[in-house]
Amino acid sequence: MGSFSEKQEALVKESWEIIRHNIPELSLRFFTLILEIAPAAKKMFSFLKDTDEIPHNNPKLKAHAVKVFKMTCESAIQLHEKGEVVVGETTLKWLGSIHLQKGVIDPHFEVVKEALLRTVQEGTGDKWSEEMNGAWAEAYDHLATAIKNEMKI
Repeated sequence: MGSFSEKQEALVKESWEIIRHNIPELSLRFFTLILEIAPAAKKMFSFLKDTDEIPHNNPKLKAHAVKVFKMTCESAIQLHEKGEVVVGETTLKWLGSIHLQKGVIDPHFEVVKEALLRTVQEGTGDKWSEEMNGAWAEAYDHLATAIKNEMKI
């Protein structure tokens, strides 16, 4: 993973400003994509386990999706400013333990990444570019690596 440029940080911030106004719809899209790519992932989310469809107004689903979007975005800003992922110490440890407890393994991070990038692409419309995609991908990779380090996977 390379260093994160000012341009990349600006692209993530710019796209976040666009997509954050459409969070309910995009968070649903994000989970739909995760389950399209990996249907078995459904049982890993307590709020999806007991239903056959993605509940359209499930507040937990929305909250979880927003967390992923925001953390990736914040990760991008930290990467540029500090050169590393800085999420509160307890947060990273907690994220590590909860993902471990849920049985998350390496390939799952790739599924989420693909869903995230596709959601950002759809959410930003004609503002989307390969460069913007690359910036989100890089930020996500750094965040995922930091969480995996806590999980020791």
